[in-house]
Amino acid sequence: MLGTYLTFLIGPTIAVPAPPSLLESLKRVEVTHDDEQASGFQLTFQVGRVGAADLLDYALLANPLLKPFNRVILIITFNAMPRVLMDGIITHQQLSPSNEPGASTLTITGEDVSVMMDLKGGEPVEHPAQPEPIIALKLIASYAQYGLIPMVIPPPVIDPPIPIQRIPVQHGTDLAYLRQMASRYGYVFYVKPGPAPFTNTAYWGPPVRVGLPQPALSVALGGQTNVNQVNFRNNAMGPTLVEGRVQDSLTGQALPVQTFASLRPPLSVFPAWLFNQPNVRRVQFQETGVNAVAAMGRAQGRTDASTDSVVAEGELDTMQYGNLLEARGLVGMRGVGYSYDGLWYVKRVRHVIEKEKYTQSFTVTREGLGSTVPVVVP
Repeated sequence: MLGTYLTFLIGPTIAVPAPPSLLESLKRVEVTHDDEQASGFQLTFQVGRVGAADLLDYALLANPLLKPFNRVILIITFNAMPRVLMDGIITHQQLSPSNEPGASTLTITGEDVSVMMDLKGGEPVEHPAQPEPIIALKLIASYAQYGLIPMVIPPPVIDPPIPIQRIPVQHGTDLAYLRQMASRYGYVFYVKPGPAPFTNTAYWGPPVRVGLPQPALSVALGGQTNVNQVNFRNNAMGPTLVEGRVQDSLTGQALPVQTFASLRPPLSVFPAWLFNQPNVRRVQFQETGVNAVAAMGRAQGRTDASTDSVVAEGELDTMQYGNLLEARGLVGMRGVGYSYDGLWYVKRVRHVIEKEKYTQSFTVTREGLGSTVPVVVP
């Protein structure tokens, strides 16, 4: 039988199917996936005090399964296809008593398993003779108990640290350092649930802007419409070019550093960084202690990260769409005209699941106007 079903697993170390008392009290599930920040979840339960078990306290509030740092796995089965929607850790509890019968709620909030990478950040840690991709693999491997599958994409330019010249030193948590290293090249780091339950993909690399796009977001197309609402923003001040000079760590000479364009695969015909010349923002390169090649790589990364100046936000009718919209990939848009039709990068998706209702809110971005493809996958 086709339909939408939610499987709820929870436990201190190994998550197991939630007991009936939790399932019957569950009112609302909210899951947010983001390509820059940790993905999160929020579970809202209806609570009450109606019998001997609730004499001293709300039974659900005393339930050890809902304690902070327990693991939560949510699997959504859509048209007979199971997908891991969230694999995360509980971090907050919020009790909201009410004078109205049946209106009291207990809200459980958490983040994906990358939150466990953000707990220890005391003494500085040295990574001698190791470039960023090797450090990333090493840090990810130390959290194998959460089923992390590393996917590390080396940057186009790597400056291997020579110990007699410099030693990379980590200040802060593993998660903060992974994101710091990624930002040097316009990369992202995130943990994506799946592909199977109890596994997660730890991605360190450029935003995924190639590959087969997801089914199109359709606007104002009669019976094929699947978007309830959408709005577009165009920020002309977003794109940034970098220029300046750097003292090359190998030769000691001062060499120029300058970027001219984004090197990311284009999703639009009229990118803002090109067609807004000469009014594109320009900033000075200020990093030191690297060679000229590495400096160019970092400057290019900053330019690449700044160029997605067009943003669309909207809400999707999940049943009409017939699929789950995944963040961190491509999707087509149609029905809004040539300027905004075409391919987009899905930056953020928020899933809200209630009884008899399932909506998805999305944020998609690209670098300009105009479609690069004649049609998109319907």
